[in-house]
Amino acid sequence: MTTAFITGATSGIGRAIAIALSDAGYDVYAVGRSQAALKELQAGRPGIVPIAVDVTDREALESVLADLTIDVLVNNAGIMPPLGNFADMKIADIDTTLEVNLSAAVLLTRLVVPQMRERQSGHILFTGSSAGHASFPNVAVYSATKAAISGFAAALRADLSQFGIRVTEIVPGRVETQLYKDILDAEARAAMYAGNVAVQPDDVAKMVVALLALPTWADVTRFDIMPTRPTTPSGSKQGK
Repeated sequence: MTTAFITGATSGIGRAIAIALSDAGYDVYAVGRSQAALKELQAGRPGIVPIAVDVTDREALESVLADLTIDVLVNNAGIMPPLGNFADMKIADIDTTLEVNLSAAVLLTRLVVPQMRERQSGHILFTGSSAGHASFPNVAVYSATKAAISGFAAALRADLSQFGIRVTEIVPGRVETQLYKDILDAEARAAMYAGNVAVQPDDVAKMVVALLALPTWADVTRFDIMPTRPTTPSGSKQGK
């Protein structure tokens, strides 16, 4: 049985990946802060083990991982700070975004890769963003963290490929998740996802299951998954 450790598993892409990998026969360690959401995720799925922990709590992470064997690590936890011009951004929001989106992923990877290197196998995935590869207004720090994740994933692959460890960067475009739940009102979120044109978390999860099923000599280093139909900033469809 193969094990997967997934952060940010209480909602969105992380939750979808946890369910998909459990359905595919993996033993899944689902990590998140909400015990209630983790309990709901686990219901009826004996292959999912809920772990309530904050990924920024280094000592707690070390304790959790001490006795676990991890074959697949999915660094998915992330936050979107309040949208706005960087000049107006609160320092506290900058610190939190850097810590959750970047530092926690780097630390968790460092805790897991030694055991993968020893076994000469493993797969590490990072949920990046199209915002890490293109310029958008009002998301400067978020974009910086995702660009850093992209660079880290590429360099990590160079470090670890000789040991048979695969590394994949997931690059989603507009995905209908709860990422904007706390920074946009209901009307703005409805406009963003109007017309059913956004990628769904399950779409990303299906891609993850497919690439993990590839033979060990094949590594999908990065995959971009975007809405087929582009949208305007208001969320309406462009074209027919």
